Amino acid sequence: MIQTQQTRPTFSENELNQRRDFQHSRPMERDETSNLISSDRVEGTKVFATDGEHIGEVSKLVIGKVSGRVEYAVMSFGGFLGIGEKYHPLPWDALDYDTERGGYVVNVDKSKLSDAPSFDQADDNRYATLFDRQFGEKVYAYYGVMY
Repeated sequence: MIQTQQTRPTFSENELNQRRDFQHSRPMERDETSNLISSDRVEGTKVFATDGEHIGEVSKLVIGKVSGRVEYAVMSFGGFLGIGEKYHPLPWDALDYDTERGGYVVNVDKSKLSDAPSFDQADDNRYATLFDRQFGEKVYAYYGVMY
């Protein structure tokens, strides 16, 4: 990706082709009935590991101001009644909706989440961290997705 003076990202033809190929490689039967879904239907949706274990829920979506793309689904994980809960930003492209489970599946198991980039509710810098480009690159790299 190349950053222009107007701070609008431009993508090489190769990057655009990778994104297009990735989008077309996702099976349609795992998507909603159309290409669009309301954010309020996503928030609160369960997240599962590939082995089927329920590992959390989508707490919120983070959307790029310029791109308009969903960058992360922030998953709440652990804790009890909000105490000790951790929040894991998951790249939107790392999630697949599974109609049989009624939730999203991410290619990670619960044990791998302990080392995943995260923040907690008490972190005063949580939003600054979440919106930081280096943190975003770290998150995407952790889940093996192109940033």
